Amino acid sequence: MLQIFTGIFLCLYYCSDINSAYFSIFFLIREVYYGWSLRYFHSNGASFVFLFLFIHIGRAIFYGSYFYNSNTWFSGIILLLLLMAIAFMGYVLPFGQMSFWGATVITNLLSPIPSVVEWICGGYCVHNPTLKRFFIFHFLLPFVLLIFIIIHIFYLHLYSSNNPLKLNINNKISFFPFILYKDLFTLFLILFIYVFQIYFGIYSLSHPDNALEACALITPLHIVPEWYFLCQYAMLKTIPNKNAGFIILLTSILILYIYGEIRNLSVFIRLIHCNNNFIIILLFLIYIYLLWIGAQFPQEKYLSYGRILTLQFYYYHFYYLISLAIFIIIKMWIAKK
Repeated sequence: MLQIFTGIFLCLYYCSDINSAYFSIFFLIREVYYGWSLRYFHSNGASFVFLFLFIHIGRAIFYGSYFYNSNTWFSGIILLLLLMAIAFMGYVLPFGQMSFWGATVITNLLSPIPSVVEWICGGYCVHNPTLKRFFIFHFLLPFVLLIFIIIHIFYLHLYSSNNPLKLNINNKISFFPFILYKDLFTLFLILFIYVFQIYFGIYSLSHPDNALEACALITPLHIVPEWYFLCQYAMLKTIPNKNAGFIILLTSILILYIYGEIRNLSVFIRLIHCNNNFIIILLFLIYIYLLWIGAQFPQEKYLSYGRILTLQFYYYHFYYLISLAIFIIIKMWIAKK
């Protein structure tokens, strides 16, 4: 809600023209009273949303929440995809150097599909129609996101929230006052860190090159997206083939849908997955290393490490897929007998 609120006020000053977008942002920062605060509330807020979103997904995987109501899990993955699309289009809007070249890299990934680049960009490259279309979708999609958030909460309340003792109604305690006090404490803690980051800038969450005006004739030394895209960007960077890299980029997110299908497995295999915390911790470490590799220069040593970690990332996920396939084959074989 804070992102939508600040975004609406930012729209009052933003101009989605290729010649004015960059200057409208800096007019807001330098000339509008507390405009810089409004702008950084919005841009830093995106980083905080993704930070706690990743923690939320990690918590759901660790506790095995996808076993009990797969609709909650599936709607959550749709929320993740929508948030990534909204964040990418929002990152392009300031039209700095990194915004322009990041948009160029991502849109060029779609070039093997006929007419898609022209349909999205309004031409053969990132230009004025691209900026206008991205601005419109960046404004409208958050309201679509709100609908999916309501659906997500609706499915969550069918069985209530999961916990370390799994889904058992005998373990539940009343929301008021116990859970409410814990939520309020967490909320104030997050807001304190959020405001501290905005007003004191304890850590730079954006690349300095994005403070420069976009120029199609000068390529940055190193094209780096925002930190929350670095894991997928590291996978894309380590794959030498563009089409294969796009498939890896897409499936690294869509592979999470496999978790929702594990509800079909037997109780024995469920217990294996629930208690296999070592592999879950390993996946977390792989994700952190890929974040680091995504921010490095594309040197051979980093590319080699990235390929190994990408293989391990998929091996961990396909461990679930193979278990599911084996169970289906055994079930079909028993039914035939």
